[in-house]
Amino acid sequence: MATKHAPKKVVLAYSGGLDTSIILKWLETEFGAEVVTFTADLGQGEELEPAREKALKLGIKPENIFIEDLREDFVRDYVFPMFRANAVYEGVYLLGTSIARPLIAKRQIEIADQTGADAVCHGATGKGNDQVRFELGYYGLNPDIKVIAPWRDWDFKSRSDLIEFAEQHDIPIAKDKRGEAPFSVDANLLHTSSEGKALEDPAVETPDSVYQRTVSPEDAPDQPEYITIQFEKGDPVAINGEAMSPATLLTALNEYGRKHGIGRLDLLENRFVGMKSRGMYETPGGTILLTAHRGIEQACLDKGSAHLKDELMPKYAELIYNGFWWSPEREMLQAAIDHSQRYVEGEVRLKLYKGNVILVGRSSPYSLYSEKIVTFEDDHGAYDQKDAEGFIKLNALRLRLLAGRDKKAGKN
Repeated sequence: MATKHAPKKVVLAYSGGLDTSIILKWLETEFGAEVVTFTADLGQGEELEPAREKALKLGIKPENIFIEDLREDFVRDYVFPMFRANAVYEGVYLLGTSIARPLIAKRQIEIADQTGADAVCHGATGKGNDQVRFELGYYGLNPDIKVIAPWRDWDFKSRSDLIEFAEQHDIPIAKDKRGEAPFSVDANLLHTSSEGKALEDPAVETPDSVYQRTVSPEDAPDQPEYITIQFEKGDPVAINGEAMSPATLLTALNEYGRKHGIGRLDLLENRFVGMKSRGMYETPGGTILLTAHRGIEQACLDKGSAHLKDELMPKYAELIYNGFWWSPEREMLQAAIDHSQRYVEGEVRLKLYKGNVILVGRSSPYSLYSEKIVTFEDDHGAYDQKDAEGFIKLNALRLRLLAGRDKKAGKN
């Protein structure tokens, strides 16, 4: 029932599925609000026109239905900047779900401004991280926006309650949606994540039926495949000499990874909200890209820059995981990371084989590797080995003084 504090117009992140269709109708019945639907193509591999048809059937005005292909924006402005940092959460997770949320939040706020909406709405549950990511994004872009989170607010207690509401309001229900889904899936061009239900016991191996983007490493080709990836300013720009747009390139890497069973991860992670959860992730192209990017950095970054990046990376990854993409600290770190990538240019050669990405070569016009200096053969004076003696003695001075003290104290 509408109240004086109820939103008048809401931009809903809408997939066209049962849950968000129920949310759509709930917004209308609970608040009497006009609903604007926003459906983003981030490369999840689903046909999105049915979402338009579903929204129309549910009474949404054509001018209030937004369906947008954001694949290039997603990879260029979010995925690639993240990969310049080599970001992984808790050492292994490539943040495929996390990095999609800032873009969705940004477009919702922009559409709200465009349509005069006073509220935005998402379908994330009250137990997960996505509610935090969406809402930090909303508030970071519009501090006055009203946020509606139905899973925290409505009175439905079970799946049967939702089905009953859907039937009462003539919301189409697919036969496979009447029972409990075996697990929950989120997908975009970077990855697929699966969690819940059949995956909730972390001691039980993930069933083969869960994997959607990769063949089993055991079933991958018995012969390795070699590819080269070219980089400019830290971003991949070509595969095997063929220039590609960001989304096209990641799509191609996904296919290489799928074929060779690359990018599977079974993770028991620490959510921002405090609990541990078990997720099964497939990030085929991203896993290849991470190895390639670190490979070209080996040649192009000096020790100080490389080591500092590795120290900053966990903080950067945690900011993305927790939903702070729009925070000043993430932007500060991004500026430092991007500065480090000015000369990260060249080519990396990789061998793909049965779940593995093996770096086999790298070359760059800006490489800091000097064969003349590092050689075991005659370097013709490029490096004076006698210089090492003073270097060692100066670094050992503190240790010698400590050892002398300990000896005096009888500890040696």
